[in-house]
Amino acid sequence: MSYQSTQLASGWTFRQHQGPSAEWLSVAKVPTQVHIDLLANKKIPDPFVDLNERAVQWIGDKDWEYQVTFKPEPAEGEHVTRDLVFSGLDTFATVYLNENKILETENMFVSYRVNVTDRIKSGSDNVLRIIFHSAIAKGEELIKEHSHEHNFLVRQTERSRVSVRKAQYNWGWDWGPILMTAGPWKPVTLETYVTRIDDIWAQNEVSEHLKSVSGSIFTHVAGHLSKDDQVSISLSLDGQTVFQQVVDVTDSTLAKDGLIKVPFKLEDPKLWYPKGYGSQPRYLLQAKLQNKNSTTNEVDTKSKLVGFRRTELVQEADAHGKSFYFRINNVDVFAGGSCWIPADSYLAGVPPERYYEWAKLMAEGNQVMLRVWGGGVYEETALIEACDELGILVFHDFQFACASYPAYPSYLKTLEEEARQQIRRLRAHPSVVVWAGNNEDYQVQERYKLDYDFENKDPDSWLKSSFPARYIYEHFLPKLVEEEDPGKIYHPSSPWGDGKPTADPTVGDIHQWNIWHGAMNKYQEAVGMGGRFVSEFGMEAYPHLSTTRRMASDPAQLYPGSMVLDFHNKAIGHERRMMSYVVDNFRPRHDLGGYTHLTQIVQSETMRAAYKAWRRQWGKPGARQCGGVLVWQLNDCWPTMSWAVVDYYLIKKPAYYAISRALRAIDVGVHRTFHDWTQTGYWVDENSGLVTGQVDQTLPARKGTFDVWVVSSNTKPVNLNVVVRFISVRSGKDVSDPIKSTITASANSTTDILQGKALPPSIPNADDLSKPFSVSEYDPYVVHAVITDAATGVLIATDTAWPDPIKFLDLSNRGITFEVSAAKDEIVISAGKPVKGFVFEEVEGLKLSDNGFDIVPGEKQTVKVEGALTADQLLWTCIGASDASLKISDASL
Repeated sequence: MSYQSTQLASGWTFRQHQGPSAEWLSVAKVPTQVHIDLLANKKIPDPFVDLNERAVQWIGDKDWEYQVTFKPEPAEGEHVTRDLVFSGLDTFATVYLNENKILETENMFVSYRVNVTDRIKSGSDNVLRIIFHSAIAKGEELIKEHSHEHNFLVRQTERSRVSVRKAQYNWGWDWGPILMTAGPWKPVTLETYVTRIDDIWAQNEVSEHLKSVSGSIFTHVAGHLSKDDQVSISLSLDGQTVFQQVVDVTDSTLAKDGLIKVPFKLEDPKLWYPKGYGSQPRYLLQAKLQNKNSTTNEVDTKSKLVGFRRTELVQEADAHGKSFYFRINNVDVFAGGSCWIPADSYLAGVPPERYYEWAKLMAEGNQVMLRVWGGGVYEETALIEACDELGILVFHDFQFACASYPAYPSYLKTLEEEARQQIRRLRAHPSVVVWAGNNEDYQVQERYKLDYDFENKDPDSWLKSSFPARYIYEHFLPKLVEEEDPGKIYHPSSPWGDGKPTADPTVGDIHQWNIWHGAMNKYQEAVGMGGRFVSEFGMEAYPHLSTTRRMASDPAQLYPGSMVLDFHNKAIGHERRMMSYVVDNFRPRHDLGGYTHLTQIVQSETMRAAYKAWRRQWGKPGARQCGGVLVWQLNDCWPTMSWAVVDYYLIKKPAYYAISRALRAIDVGVHRTFHDWTQTGYWVDENSGLVTGQVDQTLPARKGTFDVWVVSSNTKPVNLNVVVRFISVRSGKDVSDPIKSTITASANSTTDILQGKALPPSIPNADDLSKPFSVSEYDPYVVHAVITDAATGVLIATDTAWPDPIKFLDLSNRGITFEVSAAKDEIVISAGKPVKGFVFEEVEGLKLSDNGFDIVPGEKQTVKVEGALTADQLLWTCIGASDASLKISDASL
């Protein structure tokens, strides 16, 4: 008989187990989670609105049960097996079939298969019932049970999460709510078969010179194996078969216990490249199970799209310490991109299309790497497949975050099953290039001074230390990765660098949180705060107004710092930190729209400063000072104010566009001397060595230098025309002759154009300190660089460096004008004077080609408009504007 699969998606009901009511409530569909169903049945308020999150905390303390009745068709023939497959149960579940217990689970990340052949009733009603026990209560029970052998320490939320193999963000995080989910969060399926294909995968290596790929194709066949069963294994590209072999499942030369291994080799393969470096061809890898004596012939089939590529993590000693960057198909790749948190607080409700939209946003924003953070889940196949298609590299953490995890035998047992399943699921995807052991757990080791001696290489001794998780990250997981996916890159943690302090910028990757957290450095200081690979950094901002308004049902709560809006921002000290960055740089505004805009420009300016400076450090072959930058974070799991550059509703903040511009294939950067206007580093007491002097706010007007550079990811040199202008903020006129040159941008490198070039003073008699500084005579200017293609004259990129802080500048009366196309799908913006932080207010479903940019006289900004609004309906603002939501007809600035 042919393999049959029936998903048990409908007909389910649920209720609180042993709750106050015995009533079974309807479930729209499975997969699901309890909050989804309670909301649908109007039993709880929406936790995403107002302060309602607190009103649903009780859900996580209770047990819940789900039930479905189904009638399977009779299965005819001999050796028929029937399995119930639970692709994901969240988390501690007891499963009954016709009131017979068939399964107990303890791991959200594990798929369970149960043979129910002798327990299922063919042609009759069967009742499947699942009781989900409180993960909080179970976690505390496990802590009590194992407290004699492990100290369950955390750096985020509370300890009951550490003993539980469940998405850690369900306990809340500094960007997300406490919503303790439960339920059948992945499909539940009844499978009927005699024989089935369990899996097919390839282990291969691309030759050093990229001329061939060779290795083995594996197929695992399960069930009753017959001498008449055979498997046809094939590889095809664009409908053309490039490899095929038929194997008898009992052929001892190629098969053993259902595992078939077939060698293969392809000459001149089409290789998979990250976006911007080449195309993303994928081969169809297929296995067809056939029975020679069957009239239907095909018993089962399984296929996957696979890509071939050669991958290296280059870690070599150099002038800056030890490099850390990725090389794909012999091409060095600057890994500019984002960190990813779970797409929703209720993952069972996220459709595949939404994952694709997220990946598409990255690709459209010139991002080439996504880091899947360790406090969520092993990401959905739909997201990973989208990354395969679009050329997004995936840096995937194992699911550990910000804690000291145990390593007692029962924990390692379920972890091994979890890890093997997830490695197997993702090993065929060309986008997945590296596994990391955890997120920030070595920072927990540092904080609590747990045992760690890098020179001690005895894994068994690590188990007896106060930091037993080292055994997991440096022995257990890398061993499993090598067994299941030989050759896959493994990194013990993020951040981590050869056992050195996690903040060491000379080795491994770092999480740079001295912007926003820590020392709260100014974002203008990012140039000196990079590392070999910056896998986290960030700046908070409010989302656009349309999202904020959905958080509060009472309009009276729509002001910065209201109880409701403060409640939605989970970051520690968020308002103090956010306001500090705002008032350091801009004239404060207290209306919701104005304050939103200021926070967004702070975030956008941070992205510009960091991505430009750290990408400049990409350098050249053999001198890659910085190998990649990943912003924390791309997305949100609910409507909130956070570090996300795109909000929960996929509405892009201006920071998203700043990253996109900084990651263009060819980009130009301008940096001018940073004179700190709130503290000085120029006056140092000779006796104490301390900074003791006062700030001189006039220094930027008197002296300074600037740099201009180009960075290219093109694999061939490019000839460019460069123009650098100096434009008065007051008048919009050029205050000095432009600097013009034609240069060759080196291939896949940084090319410095101007270094340490003196800035013209912006005050008369700049060297005469005896003259009073005249604010009325101060004529600040921007340094604006433009690069165009030398052959065609096509504009490639621009960048503008402003005199900081912006709050010292008068940015009123900018002379902004608009031209709207006849089709209302394009708008052109120009200005008579330099404009800072021009932003169109975005809404769900609106798509703009650019936003959050600066404008200088003599240039036009063209924005294409699609979706929810036409160009003439857009609302806009900028720094110095009279209102936060101006109409196109209000172009009076």
